[in-house]
Order: sequence, then structure tokens, then C-alpha cells
Amino acid sequence: MVRCYKALSNPPPSCYNLHKVKIHVRRLRSGNGGSSSCAGDQHSQLDSPGPAGSAGGTPNRRTRFRLQFPQLALRRRLGQLSCMSRPALKLRSWPLTILYYLLPFGALKPLTRVGWRPVSRVALYKSVPTRLLSRAWGRLNQVELPTWLRKPVYSLYIWTFGVNMKEAAVEDLHHYRNLSEFFRRKLKPQARPVCCLHSVISPSDGKILNFGQVKNCEVEQVKGVTYSLESFLGPRISTEDLHFREASPGNSFQQQLVTKEGNELYHCVIYLAPGDYHCFHSPTDWKVSHRRHFPGSLMSVNPGVARWIKELFCHNERVVLTGDWKHGFFSLTAVGATNVGSIRIYFDQDLHTNSPFYSKGSYNDFSFVSNNNKEGIPMRKGEHLGEFNLGSTIVLIFEAPKDFKFHLKAGQKIRFGEALGSL
Repeated sequence: MVRCYKALSNPPPSCYNLHKVKIHVRRLRSGNGGSSSCAGDQHSQLDSPGPAGSAGGTPNRRTRFRLQFPQLALRRRLGQLSCMSRPALKLRSWPLTILYYLLPFGALKPLTRVGWRPVSRVALYKSVPTRLLSRAWGRLNQVELPTWLRKPVYSLYIWTFGVNMKEAAVEDLHHYRNLSEFFRRKLKPQARPVCCLHSVISPSDGKILNFGQVKNCEVEQVKGVTYSLESFLGPRISTEDLHFREASPGNSFQQQLVTKEGNELYHCVIYLAPGDYHCFHSPTDWKVSHRRHFPGSLMSVNPGVARWIKELFCHNERVVLTGDWKHGFFSLTAVGATNVGSIRIYFDQDLHTNSPFYSKGSYNDFSFVSNNNKEGIPMRKGEHLGEFNLGSTIVLIFEAPKDFKFHLKAGQKIRFGEALGSL
């Protein structure tokens, strides 16, 4: 504050720049230590037109420098402080973000008013080392349980996820030495009769997330959330393995998969819950000619997460089996999930999933067509095809005539052997 004990000879104008006055007073105090009354006289002279400035009443170069230099120095200093504070804020952002989402009643919400922004839920979830956790869970599943501990552990799992052990081939819980054997339990032959009247059956137990016709090279993982067909299946496979139509500049990836005139491309997504039967079977009579393995993340494929993360199935590890059936192109994709790093295909001994090291965006191809076997691997409807370790998702993408009809409702429960659709 400046207190004037002497009346000013020249009264200040109506538009008085207090910011300039304050900075200039500090400058004079540090420079000559004069009295405040003199400082007031000089300020009145600087802000009023007169001989203190240059001709015409404008301040000279030295005066402008003295007025602006403190502001520039202050801005530069604040900029340095903000740069110094950013790394520390970034280091603290992850713990703060976790607390921000976990604490009730918006306890940390006031932090957002001072410029802090929490990391998004999707980015936070993607940072979780799900592959490492899945490998650790797989090791834990292989640990043999003592006989006295098996029944309490398996009974807790049965009660939690609603497992129907009356359908299991072996109902005695003491028979399963570890959790892995219990997850991969076989069913009684009569527990899942295979429907012979319909052309496509459900390959596994589960819940129907979505189904229908593929449009504009996009497939719905859940209602309203889509992913790219080419990103999911990968680049076009060579014509030596599959009988694709010749590629032309005007054909989209979807059109290249359709091998017969008048056919359309259809899809069906089946989610396997932890309490479901974990093996999957052949959904129709077809020939498997190619396998493509995509290493990737192992995020949960729960329907709630599938609505949350776009192109979730394209990020997760998956095994794509492609071939053909009587109506053209046919593919079955087993999508991995958290704690489901192990995907096993019974006739493919070279497949190894959830490896510790992989290149993001890479994939491994293997052809079942050889000089000795030009047909590929023939699969009959209902035949055992593979298994998961805890439950995941099966995606069917196939070609069929336009009069193909699904006998499903979105969200319904389905069991292996029941009809998906027919002509």
C-alpha cells in the first residue's frame, strides 16, 4: 500500500492504472529508498501527460521497460514453477485417481476445482497387468489341493457361481485334484443333446450378447458398441487356404469374405460366465483350414466391461479358426479374458497362449492345409473343439444365404447343442 502525506499537484486521471502504480512503487523502493510521498509524486507524473514521458504524453522506452519488466519476470517465474510441479503431479495422479473412484461421497472431488483431473477409468483399467495376473492364476489352479480341502473350496465356488454338478460326468468333488481340473470338468453324454434339425448350434453354454447380420464391416460386441471386422479377424488370408473371391479395388473386406453370390455375412457372440461349462464344440459340419493367434491384453469380457471399452475383442488375446462349410466362409474365434490366458485347441498342439513376451499388434498364422491334407481339419457338429480355463467369449462369423434366420433373443441363456439358427 502507498500512503500519500502530501497533496498531489496534478490530480490523477479518472482511469488510474493501479497495477502499474503498485509495481512501479516497489521498483522505486528497492532502487533509491525514497519516501512514499516522492514515489506518489513520480507516479502521478508518469501516469499523467507531461514532461516525464516523451513528447506527446507517451512514456519513453526506459519507462515502458520499468513498467513491464516485473510482469514478464513474474510470468517467467510462474512458468518455471508450473513446469517443475508437473512431474510430481503426474507421479501422484495414479494413487489419487484410485482413491478418487473408490472413496464415497466424492471425497476428492474438490481437487478437480483446482485443476487436477483424474485418469479415465478405461486408461486406469488398461494399466492393470492382467496378463501377469492371469499367469499367476493359472499357476495357482495347477496346485494340487489336499483331499480334506477340496470339498469346501469347490462347494464355495459352486455356491458363488451357481454350478450344476448333477450334469458333470463325475459328481464327486474329491475326484478333482486342483481347480483347473474342476473348471474343465466333462458333462454326461445325455446332459447336452445336439439338435440335428438346425444347421448351426451353440458351441458352448453361455449368454447371447449379440447376433445378426454384419453391416459396413462392423460387428457389434454388445448393443451400440461395435468393432472392425478386419481388426478382429486380421488381414485377408491367402487364397491357398480359403476360397476367397479375387480381390478387386472396389471390394471391401466384408465382400471379400463372401464366396457365393447372394449370400450375406452373419455373426453371433456368446459370453461364457465362470459358472458355465468351459469346453466348446463345433457348431456345424465344417473344415478348419487356418489358425491365427493374436497375443494381446486379457481384460474382462463381462458385458458391463464390453459396453465400457470400445473394440474390446480386438484388444484381447484370441484364437481365430477359419475355414468353410456348405454355404461358404465360416470362422470361430475364442477370445481370452482375465484369468483365462490359456486357450486350448485339441487338434492344435503348437498353439501356446498367454506368453510372457509378445509384440503388440502381431499375430501368428498356421495352416492346416498341406500336401498330404488339402482339405484341412474336418469337424462334425457337436464334436469337441477346445476349452477355456475359466470362461470367456465365443464369436461366430459365417456366410449364409439371405433367408438364414436366428432363433435367439439378445440376453438369453443358451446351452451347448441348442439351435442358433437355420435356413
